[in-house]
Amino acid sequence: MSQTPPGADAADAAELVACVARWLERMVVDFNLCPFAAKVVFDRRVRLLPTAAETTEQLLGDLEAELMFLSGNDNWETSLLIHPRVLGDFYDYNQFLDLVDELLRQMDLEGVFQVASFHPHYQFAGTEPDAAENYSSRSPYPLLHILREASIERAVAGYPDVDQIPLRNIERLNGLGAAKLRALWQSCFQA
Repeated sequence: MSQTPPGADAADAAELVACVARWLERMVVDFNLCPFAAKVVFDRRVRLLPTAAETTEQLLGDLEAELMFLSGNDNWETSLLIHPRVLGDFYDYNQFLDLVDELLRQMDLEGVFQVASFHPHYQFAGTEPDAAENYSSRSPYPLLHILREASIERAVAGYPDVDQIPLRNIERLNGLGAAKLRALWQSCFQA
C-alpha cells in the first residue's frame, strides 16, 4: 500500500483520520444516516486508512491490498480508504468506480465485499450541487468504503422498512438545510 510516509506526512495522516472520524460521528452517526453505522463505529471495528496514492493505478493497488487484508481479518467489519491526493474531481471519481467493480470481479470478491462511495462534491443525479440531500454522501475527502456483503445482509434482515432509509435521510437533511449542513461538514476539519 502506498501509505503516507513517516515524518511530516504522518501528522497529515493522523489529521486525515481524525477529520474522517469526526465526520463519521457528527454526520453519519449523529444524524443516523446509516442506522447500521453506530454500533460498528462504537465497537471500533472501522478501519480508517489514509493512502498517499496520487494515481488511479496506485489507488487500485491500495484498494486491492485492503481487500486482501479484510479477507483475512474478520475482526474489522469495514474500511474507509481515504485518498485525498487522487480523484478530487467527482466526475473522475464516479468513472473510477467502474474500475473498482472490475477489481472486485478480478479478485473473485463480488458478493463478498462491496464498495460504497463518498466524496466532498457528491451530487445525486437530478439534484443541484448545493442540495442538502447530497450531504448524506459528502465526506471530507474522497473515500472508498469497503463493506462486507454478509454484514449488510444481516443488518438489512433485522431492520424494518430498509427501503425508507434514503427517503428519511432526504427529509431529515432537507429539514436541516444546506447552510447548516455545510457548516457542520466544515467543522469536521477542526478538532
